[in-house]
Amino acid sequence: MKTGPDREIVAAYPYRNACPTSVWARLIDGASANITFAGYTNYFVWQEHRRLPERLAAKAASGCGVRFLVGDPDSEITRRREAVEGVPLTVGTRIRITLDALSKIEGHGGIDARFSDDHVALSVFIFDDEMLVTPHLSSLLGHESPMLHLRRLGDDGLYDRFAGHVAALWEAGRPIPAPTG
Repeated sequence: MKTGPDREIVAAYPYRNACPTSVWARLIDGASANITFAGYTNYFVWQEHRRLPERLAAKAASGCGVRFLVGDPDSEITRRREAVEGVPLTVGTRIRITLDALSKIEGHGGIDARFSDDHVALSVFIFDDEMLVTPHLSSLLGHESPMLHLRRLGDDGLYDRFAGHVAALWEAGRPIPAPTG
């Protein structure tokens, strides 16, 4: 058995998209209490995971809390990040894709979302006692940044440190206004 401060690291990937979709599927489908997507756009999850809205709605219906923490598509931080990335599929557009997907499942209890601009450089995805963490590197897109797969094994380890960060962001997050139109 692994010992030491890195014992909670299950795997490390040089790029987020090097983590197999089967790992994501196992984590999403295996979670029973808490799923949290705390990525700035969370755009890729809708593109890479088949029938995700239905899967998340079923999770919520079974009592699993599902939360999304996303950046505000109209904030100055989002505009600055768009200038850094300089790609046609802008950060604001990617956030709006997530907001649109969430609007289609918002009637299901147990699914909640908030805005936060304080996590633009770090994505944390929580699935009960496991998580995927992506520290974003300077001007790279999220899928080009490294990812750690963590499993909680004790108090105040890496998992708890990142989970505490997400909890603080969630508490400080702002409600997402209902779409108009």
